[in-house]
Amino acid sequence: MTNPSSRPLPEFSEYEFGESVGYLISRVSAKLWNMGTQRTMPELGITSAQGSALFMVASGKCTLAAELAREYGIDASAATRLVDRLEKRGLLTRVRCSKDRRVVRLAVTPEGRAIAERMPAIFTSVREQLLSGFTLEEVGFLKSMLRRALVNGGG
Repeated sequence: MTNPSSRPLPEFSEYEFGESVGYLISRVSAKLWNMGTQRTMPELGITSAQGSALFMVASGKCTLAAELAREYGIDASAATRLVDRLEKRGLLTRVRCSKDRRVVRLAVTPEGRAIAERMPAIFTSVREQLLSGFTLEEVGFLKSMLRRALVNGGG
C-alpha cells in the first residue's frame, strides 16, 4: 500500500521551485556570503557576516545593534550574538551614551577598523567572481532591478 503522504500534491509537482525568483535570490545571497567567508576566514579569521558588520559600524551606517538587525534582516538576538562575538574578539566595543544611558552605541577598535578597511576589496573580488561574464550593462541592470524590488518591498 502506498503512503498517501509520500505522493506530491498536484500543485506541488507543477511548481518549479528552482525557477522561483525568491529561491534564486536566496541562493545567490547564500553563495555571496559563503564565497566571502571562504576569503575572510583564512585571511582575517572571521566570517564575511562579521566582516560586513564591522564595515557597517566603521562606516557609520550602523551604530546600534538594532540597526545591524534591520540592515541584515535578522532578529535582535542574532544581532546581539554577532556583536558579542566581535566584542569578544576585541574588534568592536559597546559604548554607553553619556546623554541617554539606555542607548548603547557600537564602535570598532583599531584592530576592527583594520579589518573593516580590508572588506571592500574582498567584497569586490567576490562580486567579480560571482558576476564573471556579465557585461557592465547587465550588472547595472541587475542592480537597478534589485533596487526596484527593495522599494516595492517597502525599503
